[in-house]
Amino acid sequence: MTPLTLTATSKGGRRTAWVPTLVLILGALYCLIPIAWVVVAATKDRSELFSTFTFAPGSGFFQNLSDLTAYRDGIFWRWMANSAFYAGVGALLSAAVSAAGGYALGRYSFRGREAVFKMILAGVLVPSIVLAVPQYLLLSKLGMADSYWSMLLPSILSPYGVYLVRIYAAASVPAELMEAARMDGAGEWRIFSRIAVPMMMPGLITVFLFQFVGIWNNFLLPFVMLADDEKFPITLGLYTLLAQGASQPALYTLVITGCLLAIVPLIGLFLVIQRFWSLDLMSGSVKA
Repeated sequence: MTPLTLTATSKGGRRTAWVPTLVLILGALYCLIPIAWVVVAATKDRSELFSTFTFAPGSGFFQNLSDLTAYRDGIFWRWMANSAFYAGVGALLSAAVSAAGGYALGRYSFRGREAVFKMILAGVLVPSIVLAVPQYLLLSKLGMADSYWSMLLPSILSPYGVYLVRIYAAASVPAELMEAARMDGAGEWRIFSRIAVPMMMPGLITVFLFQFVGIWNNFLLPFVMLADDEKFPITLGLYTLLAQGASQPALYTLVITGCLLAIVPLIGLFLVIQRFWSLDLMSGSVKA
């Protein structure tokens, strides 16, 4: 190949590389522009929200925050606490169940294992909206509707979490290491808790993050299950504020400020978990 051909090829490669870069930039703008609008709109008071340029910052953020805190004796922060409880406890329980189920399916051979795994894969394909009404009817029969349990129990089992941990356990937990632990007298529970779980930790953190974000953003399940607004998560609480804004436009600023505050915990969680993600992956590579 001549130098001229090499030069033409390299220039063509550079031109081609601009296409995916441009697509990624457009995708990032598509995702970030609504967030930028929420950040700017939360700084505007009632008079500025509809009378100023869309991305011109206002001067009413602290007043909006004060009004939001004072609304119904601070029920907004109760909604935030409920969301943190539902998402935190639900994600922890889901990660624990996914760890046990995925480890068993990935590292043990037993009759019916593939059938169980196929059923879990089928569960991944079922939309959550299809299960909302049957879950409500079942929990209502048990007397658990409009309770904290009605939000936690449907969140414990995550078919996708079990599937992800099953794949991760099969790849990251060597069978030789398990056999060596058995030869040293370790029981199955000790092998799982002391050996397998630390090695699967990056995958479990991923499951926890997915479940936390999914539960935090969930609207349909609390909308079906809950009637007492003291138990509402932030999504349903802001929806009720938005519905009231049709007759009380002053509530729109509270809704926008609440939306801004609602995404802050997710950003903080991702930043914290990303740190442990990196540490776990680095320690795994060192051990390998």
